[in-house]
Parts: sequence; C-alpha cells; structure tokens
Amino acid sequence: MHYWKGLDAVPTDMAPTVVTIGNFDGVHLGHCEVLDSVVAQAKARSAKSVAITFDPHPAFVHRPQSAPQLIMGVADRIETLAKVGLDAVLMIRYTLEFADQSPEEFVKSVFVDALNAAAVVVGHDVRFGRNNSGDFELMQELGVKYGFEVIGVADVGDKRRLSSTWVREELAEGDVAAAAAILGRPHRVRGEVVHGAARGRELGFPTANLSPDSSGIIPADGVYAGWLIDEAEVRWPAAISVGSNPTFEGVSRVVEAHVIDRPEEGVEDFDLYGQQIVVEFISHLRPMVAYRGIEALIEQMATDVSQARAVLAAERH
Repeated sequence: MHYWKGLDAVPTDMAPTVVTIGNFDGVHLGHCEVLDSVVAQAKARSAKSVAITFDPHPAFVHRPQSAPQLIMGVADRIETLAKVGLDAVLMIRYTLEFADQSPEEFVKSVFVDALNAAAVVVGHDVRFGRNNSGDFELMQELGVKYGFEVIGVADVGDKRRLSSTWVREELAEGDVAAAAAILGRPHRVRGEVVHGAARGRELGFPTANLSPDSSGIIPADGVYAGWLIDEAEVRWPAAISVGSNPTFEGVSRVVEAHVIDRPEEGVEDFDLYGQQIVVEFISHLRPMVAYRGIEALIEQMATDVSQARAVLAAERH
C-alpha cells in the first residue's frame, strides 16, 4: 500500500481512483464497511482505491480543550488501513487554513485535481469544507459537475450506529470485549517498555511497563487478560494491570503486562526494555482495588494469572 503524506506526495499522473474520506479513528467495523466498498468499487472499475485521512484529528485544531482521546495512534491507523486492501492512504495535515476551503474548493483540489476520482464513497452523514457546510447532497451535485459518481453507504449497527465514540465509551468502562465487537479486533495500546518501580519482580510477577506517552486509549483501571506483542511480532499471553497501584499508594496511571508462563530457560534473556511493544486487551478480569498486606496481593495476583491463562487458552481455540 502507498502512503502519501500530503497532496504533494501524490503522483502527478494519477490513474483513476475510487476515494473515501474520514478520520478513521479505530478503523472500526462501520469504517470497514465503507472501506470494503471503496476496494470493491475500485476493482470493478480497474481503478485505485484511496482513503483520505487527517493528522491531527480536526477536533484538536478546532476545539483542543474538548478533543476526544484517540483510540489509536497514527502508525496503528495506517497499519490497520493497509490490512483492508487499499491501494493507498493519503494523510493530509489538518490546519485552520486547510479547513477554511469551501466545499467545492476542497473537492476540486483533492478529489479532482490530485486524485482523479472516478467515484467517491461516503456515508450519508458526510460533512466537508468550511464549517462542515458540505453534505451528501452537495457532494452529489459536485460529482455531476466534475464527473465522478457519489456512492452512499448506509450506517452499520442494529440498535446503535457503530462509531468511534461508542468504542471510547466502552473502553472508559473497561469493557474491552464490547469495544472489540465494535472494532472487529481487540483494542491495542502501543508504547516503549520503560523501567518501573520493580515491585512486580520483587513479588514474583515481573512486568513490562509502558511509557506514559504510549499511543491508544488506556482502558479503565483494572486487571485484564491479553497479549503482549514484542518487536519480533511474537505474541505472549499476559495478565495486564492498569492503574495507579493503590496498595502502594501510587499516583500516576500505569499499564503493566506480566507475561504468563515464559520458558524457564529464556527468563533471564527476556529483556524488553527500550522495545516498542503492543499490549492487546482481550477480557476484563476485575477492578483495581487496594489490598491489606503483601500476602493478600500476591495471592490475588496468582489468581489473576490463572484466570488470564484460562481466558487466553479458550481464545486460542
């Protein structure tokens, strides 16, 4: 898949394309319905399939104080979009100047002049151009004017439309399984492994601690079953703790992943410090609570590991 960072990176002799546009935060199943249609329409027309997205998210430009947490970082968004089967992703830097284009200026400069669009696939609630003044009907009018077809895709969801907002709500509640059902895959957090207080190692449960600047929404405080994926793409079963370590009067929130059942001969060599890893959340096991005494905490941690092992063994099958 081609990854174009800005309109200047798009080839000047662009073949006909089928295009869609969106923030695609999370690349959830609703997004995938649109993206699958783009890929199918492009194949039917012998055209190239292209998704246009933005960095930063427009909310961070227009209302930074109330901008939502991003479900995933840019790297994960591009990686996930690539798996859909697109020919290219165009990442446009979102600025106030860019946002000030009229709907027609936007369509002509991006869809027509840069991408040579034969068709544009969007949801019926699409908004574009200055003050989001462009809508689906205007897109159709501009399609007639500039010679591209506009294909509408219906919302996905039974009782509620699938959305990034819904994913954020579920993660805020710690319901990572519900979030995965909307995303179509487990939720991930990506970051560098850094040194922590080493309490887990002292208690017999060494953990990989993620840097505070990790990308991806951190779910609600609690203990989870999940996977740690290292830089070599090896997936390790893990019991994951999210919280501020209330037993030790912690303050800042930390994501710690304890790899379960590591081969004994590899324990001493299992050094993840400095690696960029992915922590994948499968199931919420329990809330975060403070324990009276170390022995009670160790006993609970052993139970957590046992439960996580069982959950992940069932997932494998």
